[in-house]
Amino acid sequence: MSWADRVSPVVKAIPPSGIRRFFDIVAEMKGVISLGVGEPDFITPWHIRESCVYGLQKGYTAYTSNYGLLELREEIARIMQKDYRISYNPRNEILVTVGVSEALDLAMRAILSPGDEVLIPEPCYVSYKTCATLAGGVAVPVPTTMDTEFRVTVDQLEKLVTPRTKVLLIGYPNNPTGAIMPKQELEAIARFVQKHDLIVIADEIYSLLTYEGKHVCFAGLPEMRDRTILLNGFSKAYAMTGWRIGYALSNPDFIGAMTKIHQYTMLCAPITAQVAAIEALRRGEHSMQEMVAEYNRRRRLMLDGFRQMGLTCFEPKGAFYIFPSIRQTGLTSLQFAEELLKAEKVALVPGDAFGQSGEGFVRCSYASSIANLSEALERIGRFISR
Repeated sequence: MSWADRVSPVVKAIPPSGIRRFFDIVAEMKGVISLGVGEPDFITPWHIRESCVYGLQKGYTAYTSNYGLLELREEIARIMQKDYRISYNPRNEILVTVGVSEALDLAMRAILSPGDEVLIPEPCYVSYKTCATLAGGVAVPVPTTMDTEFRVTVDQLEKLVTPRTKVLLIGYPNNPTGAIMPKQELEAIARFVQKHDLIVIADEIYSLLTYEGKHVCFAGLPEMRDRTILLNGFSKAYAMTGWRIGYALSNPDFIGAMTKIHQYTMLCAPITAQVAAIEALRRGEHSMQEMVAEYNRRRRLMLDGFRQMGLTCFEPKGAFYIFPSIRQTGLTSLQFAEELLKAEKVALVPGDAFGQSGEGFVRCSYASSIANLSEALERIGRFISR
């Protein structure tokens, strides 16, 4: 008997993560400069870590409410009102989750019925389509191109919407491209959403990492607050990836449904991480802005470096990724990444890991030191020149 035959066919059909599979190889090599994993190279600021230490000394080691610490939810509500003029009730419209990944999974499971379709602009974060599939939905990729700066358009969405479409999932600033959406274009999408009576899941984890202008929160657009499940967290802007702390905001019905699943599967986010998140929101802005300024400096370095190599490269406006085209080399994205790793020991992520429209590109994270990025650019330049 094969135990593999007992595994769910849905799970068996899911391909392994294109990112993790590639970096299993990287982990076994020495001298590699990795520009692959989307994780800040900064350590969580000390005052945030100290709040956690102090919390442990005070004995904060118990469960919290399923919704999360009310004090944290009140801080999230305060920030949303201050930054975007959107009002959320901290008691029943905010759920604290174990990272944004859990929030995404909960949102999908709370609103999808078998066969419901989810429009997902590509290239996109690797979990989007899989979470839709695991929730019984049908992921419908919406290809975007560098010609439109990887911004999804209403025309593209109209071609793929059907009577089974229930959800539009958008993630801007975008992983892997660094694209952002201007307000005018988001307003057009909001009208499309109303026309077809869709629910929107807006992943805005990179909202604070925007380099030109201010991030436009989708839930803040007219009539979009209650039909949007807004996802955000602390991993990227506050360098808190390992703390696993995120949150979701929406109307009480959606948040209540998500909390029902959350209470049976996760119960609550770790109290120590929630205490640290409170400190991040209250006193973390200065440290966060310093990190963003450094990311911006690195962004310019990478953009100039790739363009000097002769690679066509879209200018990222948010997040901490750059997505150069490698089509002129004649290699596929996977071939380019594998041969570069073998020849020069630089690790990038093949663009097709983020959907078929990512083929012909590679994702590079510039959440690394200037020294590492400069050395990586030199090695990539050598590889391309050959």
